[in-house]
Amino acid sequence: MNKKYIIAFDQGTTSTRTIIFDSQGHIISISQKELTQHYPNSGWVEHDPIEIYNAQKDTFASVLKDTGIDAKAIAAIGITNQRETTVVWDKETGEPIYNAIVWLDNRTKDICEHLKNEGLESYIHKNTGLVIDAYFSGTKLKWILDNVKGARQKAEAGKLLFGTIDSWLIYKFTNGKQHCTDHTNASRTMLYNIKDLKWDETLLNALEIPKSMLPDVKTSSSYFGSVEHNGTAIPICGVAGDQQAALFGQGGSVEGIAKNTYGTGCFLLLNNGKDYVASENGLLTTLACSLPNKHIDYALEGSIFIGGASIQWLRDKMQIIDSAKDTEHICNSTPALKDLYVVPAFAGLGAPYWDSNAKGAIYGITLDIGKNEIIKATVEALAYQTKDVLTAMEEDTGKPINTLKVDGGASSNNYLMQFQSDLLNIPVDRPKMIEITALGAAMLAGLHAEFWTNNDINTIREVDQIFTPKIDSETRRKKYKGWLNAIKRTQTTNES
Repeated sequence: MNKKYIIAFDQGTTSTRTIIFDSQGHIISISQKELTQHYPNSGWVEHDPIEIYNAQKDTFASVLKDTGIDAKAIAAIGITNQRETTVVWDKETGEPIYNAIVWLDNRTKDICEHLKNEGLESYIHKNTGLVIDAYFSGTKLKWILDNVKGARQKAEAGKLLFGTIDSWLIYKFTNGKQHCTDHTNASRTMLYNIKDLKWDETLLNALEIPKSMLPDVKTSSSYFGSVEHNGTAIPICGVAGDQQAALFGQGGSVEGIAKNTYGTGCFLLLNNGKDYVASENGLLTTLACSLPNKHIDYALEGSIFIGGASIQWLRDKMQIIDSAKDTEHICNSTPALKDLYVVPAFAGLGAPYWDSNAKGAIYGITLDIGKNEIIKATVEALAYQTKDVLTAMEEDTGKPINTLKVDGGASSNNYLMQFQSDLLNIPVDRPKMIEITALGAAMLAGLHAEFWTNNDINTIREVDQIFTPKIDSETRRKKYKGWLNAIKRTQTTNES
C-alpha cells in the first residue's frame, strides 16, 4: 500500500489540532494551537474564523514537516469540529462578515423566546430532534443577519454563505470549490429536518434565513473536495461533528453503544439505531455518523454545557489549582465529601434540565470546607451530570445501558472514572488512545478512501482500563439524592 497514513483535522473549542494516524490507528504526530476566546459581552463567546483556518493550516503543515511524511503518503483527511458554532462569510471574497458565534454563546435567548411564543416548540422537537435553545446554530445565524450592517440584504441577494466550522474549513481548504457539510453537523443547526433529511422550509421561514446560504448535506463518509499541499491533492473523505465522531471512534456505529466525552462540555450519546425516538426526558435526538448505502442511525444525546470548563475555572479564575492534572491527586487525598455539591451551571443547565437562566452554585459549605473539598466536588459534578443524562436515556428507550465508553481529556483522571462507575453502578470502559474524536474522523475518511475496511475499524480501538463499581447501593443513593436536591435549588424554573 503506497498510502500509509490518515490525517484528522480536529477543530475544537479551545484548540485546533492536526493528527496523523498510521494504518493501525496509532498516533504518529500531533500539532496543536490554542484558540483565542473572545467575550465581547456577558454570556457572549466568539472565535475568529480566520484564526481557526490559519491554525488548522499551520498545524497541518507542521505535522508533515516534523515527521518528514510526504503528502503523497496521505490517503485522506477527516475533519471533526466543535458543533453549532456559526460562521457567515462573503461568497465572493471568502471573508467572514462577523466572528464565529460559539456554541456556548447565549445571546440569542430572546430569539428563542420568540420562537416559543410562535408555538414552534413542538414542531422543532419533532422534526429536528432538538429543543429551542441558544445553543444551536439557527438562532445564531439569524442574529448575525439581524445585527451585522447590510448582512440581510447581501444574504437575500445570494451573496452570503453559512456554515458550521466543518463547512468553513472545507470551503477555505478547497479554495471555495466546496460548500458542504455532513448529516451530523446539519442535525445540530435547528434548521435541518432529521426525518426528511433536508433543510426545513418552515424553520427557514420562521428565522428568515435564505436557503441559498446553506451548505449541501452529504453522508459523513464521502468526498468533500481536496486539499492541495505542495502540488499533491489530498481528498477530504470524512466529516463529523466532534461528539458523533467520538461515538463512531468508540465503535458506536452499532445500536446500543453509549459513550461520554469529557471535554469543555460533557456529551453522552447513545446509538439508537434506525428508530427515531423523540425524548420525553429533556434529551436531544440527533443523527449519528452516516455511511454510504446504509440506513441513517439516530442517536440520543445529552449535552452538559460545563464539563472540563469547570476545571479550567478552578485553574484560571479561582486559581486554586496549577493544572487540571493536579485534581486526581487532590481528589484521592481528600476524604469523602459529605453533602458538598458544586453545580457548575456557568452557562445555564443543559440536558435534561434545559434551564438557560440557572447560575453556578455551591451547596453544603461549612467551616471545615477548604479549597481541596471544592476541587473534589467540582470534579465529582462531571459524574453527577453524566448520571442525570444516562438515567434520562434509559427512561426514553426503556432499555438499560450496561457499559459506558469514555474519552476526552478528563477521562484520564482515574479518580473521576472510578467515581463515575460507582455512581452509575456499571463498568466504565476507557480506551488506550483517548483521542477518539479525531480517530473517529480518521476512520470515516479511511473507510471512504478504502484505507480501512469495516473489520479494520472494529479492531483498532484497544481497552486501557475498565473501572467497575465499588461502593454500596445505599451510599450511591444518598450521594445522588443530595445532588438532585442541589440541582432543584439551582433551577430558576422552580422559582415562584
